Amino acid sequence: MTVQPSEKNPPSPQTRRWVDQRWLLDNVISTAGIDWDQPRSLYFNGACGIEANADFALIRQGVKKFADIGPAFEAVARRRQAKAMAAEAEGSLVTARDNYFIAAINWGAAQWPHNVVNETNATCNKNKRDSYTAYARLADHRIEPVWIPFGEGKIPGWFHLPPGYTGGRIPLVVSFPGLDTFKEMFVSLSNDRWLSRGVAVLAVDGPGQSESRILGHRFSLPGFISLGSKLVDWAAARPEIDVERIGIFGNSLGSLLATVITANEPRLKACATSSICFEPGQKTMVEAASPTYKRRLMYISGYTDEAKFDEFRQSITWEGHAEKIRVPYLALAGEHEELCPLENADRMFATMNCPRQFVVYEESRHAVGYVPSANLGPYPLTLVADWMVARLSGKPMASERWFVHKDGRVSKSAM
Repeated sequence: MTVQPSEKNPPSPQTRRWVDQRWLLDNVISTAGIDWDQPRSLYFNGACGIEANADFALIRQGVKKFADIGPAFEAVARRRQAKAMAAEAEGSLVTARDNYFIAAINWGAAQWPHNVVNETNATCNKNKRDSYTAYARLADHRIEPVWIPFGEGKIPGWFHLPPGYTGGRIPLVVSFPGLDTFKEMFVSLSNDRWLSRGVAVLAVDGPGQSESRILGHRFSLPGFISLGSKLVDWAAARPEIDVERIGIFGNSLGSLLATVITANEPRLKACATSSICFEPGQKTMVEAASPTYKRRLMYISGYTDEAKFDEFRQSITWEGHAEKIRVPYLALAGEHEELCPLENADRMFATMNCPRQFVVYEESRHAVGYVPSANLGPYPLTLVADWMVARLSGKPMASERWFVHKDGRVSKSAM
């Protein structure tokens, strides 16, 4: 697939901080490694399971500068894809299945440094989709590709039914990734948090996110609001889904998107979010955090002019939306959240009239977890899944703020 820069495929965004601080960024990566801004190698590894531990250890060892990131993930992806094909040819289908999944995650990770729709990005995306399609064919549960009509094109998703599903209507969670991630990694290879609890998953790349950006879609809140109703319409037409038990989950930038969708789609029954991005206009993210964030946000939004983007980003806000939510709502955040000062979450919660819970983990950064409070206290992924199942089952909840201490204790106060 050959892709040429055009109005649909603009050149990579160049921001002032990216240009001025690129040398500093490379020096930070040479010292701190690939996880300088967030533990991306750990959460990609988590989706793949322990067999992939050595892969991600090698990636951590090999990345010394920003330009190393894409090739490091691509190398693992190619090896795993080849291993999967060989295993399938030999009839070792479980081995093939696992390797196709690991290949797909690494192809998706390899897309992250490419903030332009070019041939490299498109090829990685194709390989990701090919690997995941092969995985879906061999998976231990039913997986279907989903294409939601949107604008002049379609939004891609994957629909997962729990292992052993034999019929009847069951709950559904609609899952959105964040700024740097993609739909495939939010349903794990094994012991997935949703599927193991009997919950179906519709994992989607919304407008501008990952594969959707390759397909020409661009990020905007109105786009996500429009998509929300289309997703619930799709779910309501499925014989497997109980339309009275549909929830939504969003991670990182997806936390804001899930919030805004819930505010505008009354058929959703619960909303859970993690790694919050609730600052209106995303000022801290684009002005104080790693310069990669602003560049990425411009890319998914389709902007190359920094001044025009700075005007556009003022529209990225929960204001005027969150106040309308009436269903149970959950947010998880790190005490040292570096993309969104916690007072933004407090301000949003103060405007809400729904049952709501805010859980803050001591010493955690933006990617919630990977600290003692998350291991000794309520494990974040487990907490979100159990909370969602309880809400979709109709169990009441108190509006509370939790602080999870590093020794695992939980301090609770009324909200």
